[in-house]
Amino acid sequence: MEEALVRAKIPRDLVKVLGVESQIKSKAEAFTQAFLKNSIQQRTRHNLKSMLTHKAVILGYSRPKKDKSKRTRKRAKGLNARQKRAMKIFQIKPEHQRYELFLPLHELWRQYITDLCGGLKPTGSPQFVQQKLLKADFHGAIITVVRSKCPSYVGTTGILVQEFKHVFKIITKEDKLKVIPKRNSVFAVEINGFVSHIYGSKFEQRASERSAKKFKVRGTIDL
Repeated sequence: MEEALVRAKIPRDLVKVLGVESQIKSKAEAFTQAFLKNSIQQRTRHNLKSMLTHKAVILGYSRPKKDKSKRTRKRAKGLNARQKRAMKIFQIKPEHQRYELFLPLHELWRQYITDLCGGLKPTGSPQFVQQKLLKADFHGAIITVVRSKCPSYVGTTGILVQEFKHVFKIITKEDKLKVIPKRNSVFAVEINGFVSHIYGSKFEQRASERSAKKFKVRGTIDL
């Protein structure tokens, strides 16, 4: 728009209708400058700081995209009991059922149980040793069946090669694998001259479960 049109005088026939009068040039120029200044005023740094201090400013935010590849990952499922039996995972092959093959395991067990029981010194407390043996791992121990409701089990001696919830599997000096039920059986374990008896009916847990169990001191009913 041209400057002349902006500052043009109001026609006389409109002065009475609008009720206004034309201003002198200096006043008109001052009004125009003030009007334009208010209309196209740019925000100064002070005004911007004031806006950020006293007003809530919504900032743009976008959520990170989820990695779809992680959703597709699934944990590998372990084998169930039926699958393990079908694959014969816990079965010892006949060619491996030899007493001499498990003698190194027995030596490792002797070192393990000696360290666990604090050296098995003659001055040691039997109660302390018994508490340690309750939660110990017996794989590799030489155990003997001293009492059982089944007379054919009594006297069986060998290295414990597998322990399950209800049975012990031992390998004898005759290279025979024997399965001895824990229930109604008493086993003897000899460690550096110290003989401990295990009541199988109180040991009907897996080795991993027994290590975390709290045993209570109770009387044991003999067979």
